Amino acid sequence: MTRKQRNFYIFPTKNNKFKHKSLDIGREAEITVKLKNNTLILDDTDLKILEALQEDAKQTYMAIGKRLGIAHSTVYDRIKRMEEYGIIKKYAAVIDTEKAGKKTITAIMTVYTDPKESEKVAEKLCKAPEVLEVYTSLSEELLIIAKVVAQNQESLHNFIANSVAPLLGVLRIRTSIVTKKFKETQFLMANDPQKPRFIKEIHNKIGEDEP
Repeated sequence: MTRKQRNFYIFPTKNNKFKHKSLDIGREAEITVKLKNNTLILDDTDLKILEALQEDAKQTYMAIGKRLGIAHSTVYDRIKRMEEYGIIKKYAAVIDTEKAGKKTITAIMTVYTDPKESEKVAEKLCKAPEVLEVYTSLSEELLIIAKVVAQNQESLHNFIANSVAPLLGVLRIRTSIVTKKFKETQFLMANDPQKPRFIKEIHNKIGEDEP
């Protein structure tokens, strides 16, 4: 996928819209970006581009454009805009660790905590390389649910005993080791019956001071 270097500028216009003006050698294009309450609004073309990238991020701009019936330059501009706004975070390879010869075990860890310390515990778990995902859940108690990977049961036990249990605010821990994986994937735009139109803007517009 060939990507040209270009500079982006944002110009305020009427009706709470901003125009991104992208400049490169031999071509000038403008994209109207609609904002509502500091939220970027994606249209159907944006969502279809995201669907295509989730299916195969190695596709060229020309291939995506041909599939959607739009110019490859339009695909380029929209992808760059979504990258700039943080909608597209990164491009990564999904690896089958077992086929790659990396034997690991996965566990779902439920951590019961003192409500006053839950946020701090969750933040500390996020820093551990063994922890892949961290969530909080409120049922009868405030829980932290984490997906953990380890080389074997002994290393899993050591991680929990030495790195999780001693954390301030941890009351008790329940761990379930995954014995068989039936499905593991991420949210796909194509599978969403009510495709979200609003993506939070995470960058400062030109002219605004950094926090």
